[in-house]
Amino acid sequence: MKKVRKAVLPVAGLGTRFLPATKAVPKEMLTVVDKPVIQYAVEECAASGIEHVIFVTGRHKSAIEDHFDASPELETVLEEKGKTEQLRAVRAVGNGLQFSYTRQSEALGLGHAVLCAADLVGDEPFAVLLPDVIAESNAPATRELVEIHEATGMGVIHVEKVPRERVQLYGIIDAEPERNSRWGEKVLRVKNLVEKPTPQKAPSNLAITGRYLLLPEVFDYLRNAKPGAIGEIQLTDGLCGLATAGKLLACVYEGKIYDAGDKLGYLEATVALGLKDPKLGQRFREFLRAQKF
Repeated sequence: MKKVRKAVLPVAGLGTRFLPATKAVPKEMLTVVDKPVIQYAVEECAASGIEHVIFVTGRHKSAIEDHFDASPELETVLEEKGKTEQLRAVRAVGNGLQFSYTRQSEALGLGHAVLCAADLVGDEPFAVLLPDVIAESNAPATRELVEIHEATGMGVIHVEKVPRERVQLYGIIDAEPERNSRWGEKVLRVKNLVEKPTPQKAPSNLAITGRYLLLPEVFDYLRNAKPGAIGEIQLTDGLCGLATAGKLLACVYEGKIYDAGDKLGYLEATVALGLKDPKLGQRFREFLRAQKF
């Protein structure tokens, strides 16, 4: 079994939900506390044993490349001024990872974005992380998927329970218990997936979180997928292919998911992670308690 070395991060979206803030700044570069949203996903990759991060970018995304590139001039200035803490933070941004970039020239859906990385991924299992999703838990979310894949040889996705009235906002799985699973009821075998079903037609309330560990044959399913009503190829099409072939598991995520691509989710992530910040947390907590909402 090949080692999971690569992760794909689709970052070509326009970020229209955050306009006008994202008119000139990529939504992935909006900060939560003191780091761009994208950096949380890259740090998760590094903590999960990933060696090579592949960004699927679009126009006006050069700030992401600059952020993860070396900055000798800035490092020299910080070193000369004795700002060792800031220097250490700047040098740690890349986490020793290899970075590659490929373009999605048209907004043709998440499945198409992942397909754009096929040549860089090659014939290997790989992770996909939606960069505006911050996954918080004791162990890195992607590492958990890697471990399940290494034990089973299967593709794996994280899911979480959502209120039945909100299922139309997510991809929802139809699954059954995985027999003889050492993870018990936490790991399920996926039979099918439905993109944004109505509450009446949803097969469950288990929603895909934005963390995936995929087998390379998913690219074949995506190449053969037919565009939907708005001309997009969804990643769900590839996942359905793996599920039909009996090669897809779902793991119920036990951590906290923040959808920082949504304004409310972004605010929730800022408050939650701000309160946990070792330097700012206590004063931030005191500030919030003093407010008369």
